[in-house]
Amino acid sequence: MDTTADFLTIIRNGYMAKKDTVTVDSSKMRLELVKILKSEAFIQDYTIEEAKPVNKITITLRYFEKGLAAVTGIKKVSKSSVRIYSAHNEIPKVLSGAGTTIISTSAGLMTGKAAREKHLGGEVICQIW
Repeated sequence: MDTTADFLTIIRNGYMAKKDTVTVDSSKMRLELVKILKSEAFIQDYTIEEAKPVNKITITLRYFEKGLAAVTGIKKVSKSSVRIYSAHNEIPKVLSGAGTTIISTSAGLMTGKAAREKHLGGEVICQIW
């Protein structure tokens, strides 16, 4: 079971259903992904709720005027069956730079742009636009 793919699907479905918020179980990977999505302005905000047995992350989705979603697409690139790795100079760009690639590097999760600047390659987790 791929929890990262489930997480991205919950966000994608939330935008498709025009929901204001979505709630997911918390993990270190999901928390780092949410921080990147917020810094890149794909989501409005997030909060962490203490709960037993697993904490929850409530994500406030971001919409533009006239109800247009901030996210039009999310694609999981590296899967549990096929891992996709890229060197720093081969990190794919999404829509000629309009979207974001998220990379898992030795320094943690970061955007493709930040990984290129730091000359770090790694596993391509997903692309969002």
